[in-house]
Amino acid sequence: MAVVLQVHFPFNGPFGEAMVEAMQSLARTINDEPGFRWKLWTQDAEAKLAGGIYLFDTREQASAYLDKHSRRLGEMGVENIESRIFEINEDLSGINHAPL
Repeated sequence: MAVVLQVHFPFNGPFGEAMVEAMQSLARTINDEPGFRWKLWTQDAEAKLAGGIYLFDTREQASAYLDKHSRRLGEMGVENIESRIFEINEDLSGINHAPL
């Protein structure tokens, strides 16, 4: 069953186009993660938050990526990472045009 991984954390930037420039290589590496389908990059410059919403094939794959990503963020000095993994009701989500 597909799952959504939601991750958010304090972030001082860059945001917007500067984030695109700074994060392109990281974005490309995420595509190679086992079970990865897609990611929505999230940002709130005013609140100084960043993160993402990810779709993975399984809870185990999402959890493995979360462990890896949390370690990477920790090495960058990021603390207070918030995350959740949710199972998806694909039938209802399909009614609402979810890109599954």
